[in-house]
Amino acid sequence: MPRHPKRPRRLIADGRTYLWTLRHRHSVTDSGRSCRETLTLHPQPAGTGGTLRIVFTEGPGRYVPGGAPLGSGDVGHARGASLNLHEPGAVRALLDAALAAGWQPEGRRMVEIDGWSLLEAAAAARAAATGPAGPQERLR
Repeated sequence: MPRHPKRPRRLIADGRTYLWTLRHRHSVTDSGRSCRETLTLHPQPAGTGGTLRIVFTEGPGRYVPGGAPLGSGDVGHARGASLNLHEPGAVRALLDAALAAGWQPEGRRMVEIDGWSLLEAAAAARAAATGPAGPQERLR
């Protein structure tokens, strides 16, 4: 039976467990339709830390999937770094970049970070973890 796309997935990083989800939303603005990907991580067990939301909003020179030809979960710069947010390794790389930027999972409140500020570091880390055979996943 395939995994339900809205059911949280589990990620273990540095001995800490997180549940994570990915959501896609559309909004209509004066300039037209806009897409947004939101990656949300919840430290576990519940109540032991604050929620982290990493948000990628479509904009000039940036892409967020809104249908063909882009794949679901793909975000990136038109001429540069990109990630697929459905891949656990990409989620881990973004988590590590958020931690390096100062996010603390022990906090008690929800924190929202602009994903574009983390993309370059996360994509570089992801590329370093990818060998000729593909990603070298260290995740469960």
